Amino acid sequence: MQFRHQILALAIVPLILAIVAITWLVTWQSASLARASIDTFERNMVQAKQGELLNLTNMALSAIDGIYRDASADDEVAKQQVKAILNALDYGEDGYFFVYDYDGVNIVHPRQTYRPGQNWLNLTDPNGDRVIYNLIEKAKEGGGLHAYLWEKPSAGTIAEKVSFAVGLDKWEWMLGTGVYLDDVFAQTAAAHEDLRNTINSTFFTIVLIAVPAVLLVFGSWMLLNLHERRLADSKLKELTQRVIDTQEEERTRIARELHDGISQILIGVRYAIDLARRKVENGTEGAPEAIGKGADALNGAIKEVRRLSHDLRPGALDDLGLSAALEALTHNFAERTGIMVTLEAVAFKNMLLPEARTALYRVAQEALNNIERHANASAVTLALSSPHGRVQMVIADNGKGFARDTGTKRGLGLRNMAERMAHFGGTMMVEPSPNGTTLRAVLPKSVFIRQSELAEVA
Repeated sequence: MQFRHQILALAIVPLILAIVAITWLVTWQSASLARASIDTFERNMVQAKQGELLNLTNMALSAIDGIYRDASADDEVAKQQVKAILNALDYGEDGYFFVYDYDGVNIVHPRQTYRPGQNWLNLTDPNGDRVIYNLIEKAKEGGGLHAYLWEKPSAGTIAEKVSFAVGLDKWEWMLGTGVYLDDVFAQTAAAHEDLRNTINSTFFTIVLIAVPAVLLVFGSWMLLNLHERRLADSKLKELTQRVIDTQEEERTRIARELHDGISQILIGVRYAIDLARRKVENGTEGAPEAIGKGADALNGAIKEVRRLSHDLRPGALDDLGLSAALEALTHNFAERTGIMVTLEAVAFKNMLLPEARTALYRVAQEALNNIERHANASAVTLALSSPHGRVQMVIADNGKGFARDTGTKRGLGLRNMAERMAHFGGTMMVEPSPNGTTLRAVLPKSVFIRQSELAEVA
């Protein structure tokens, strides 16, 4: 996977995961709250039905109380009157009262007329519940509720029903009435269906919000990536061009040095050798003097080669350390240009990282070259110190200063020096003024070699 694809994954995947988590959390919370509400609604409806049964039972007991209270255990007339009253006490298509004796024989059943006179004690519903037996037991216990499956008169289907049964103990009768709960369950089923529809609607709403958000992030990333790539390409091209310019500048300098220095010296050596050869061939005097001049010129060429080699990579920097290399650099600079140089340097030797020593040396070398070419100075001060555990190099001259111009080669040199410092987390500041220029390069503590590494070097 390419780096930009990894960045895309890091940007998109957490967003998708967050959206999925939020969607799941919202859906789960909504469903939980809705189910809790539906369950509460169902319980309240069932409790309301149960309360209704108690009221209906009390109404029936009140309707027959006068007759039942005054009748004896075997008063058939009173029993017939009570049966007539209870047969007439119905409410709606599915609301009625029923009576069974304690042996299970049906006495009153307004909706199912085939039941009176028959024993239904062992009757079971589709779930195997002994309906009549359990209702009689509730009546004997003083009254209670019992749920079971029973045929619904209005629909002719089996539905869940809850009944309340009380006992007329004097006659050993069980009086009961019940309500069907299918309407309650139908309402709760409708509520569950509404819940599913709401959850689906919420899910699609979140998707409609999330998908454009993901696309927006993706599009933003693409635009940002395109912009960054163009910027990186531009910077890379600029850096490549700067490297090429630096190389060409160095090649031009070396070519000029070779042409103006070593080449001219070698030409003089050749003329001296030719002159000595002719003198020897002709037998004239002065051949040794010509050979001596040629040898002196060769010594000059050797010195010039050493100077160029020193400029490219000074051996003292690796062998003796930064302070010694700067001393040699300033000495050669003063000897070559006639500009007085004052060096104040602490001896770091092998305490600095080799790359940091090279960077500081190149900054000093570039700064002295700029002074030689542009400053028109007569004196330079180079101070190398270690304030607060850091490395600081200050180069100041008394020249004419310069105007900041990043479009010139001088500006390219300054950028190169600044980048050398920035590579180690350091800084470089240039303070030009009419009375001279001060360059301050600072490197952090991290450029110092640790004690354990120093021991290995030693």
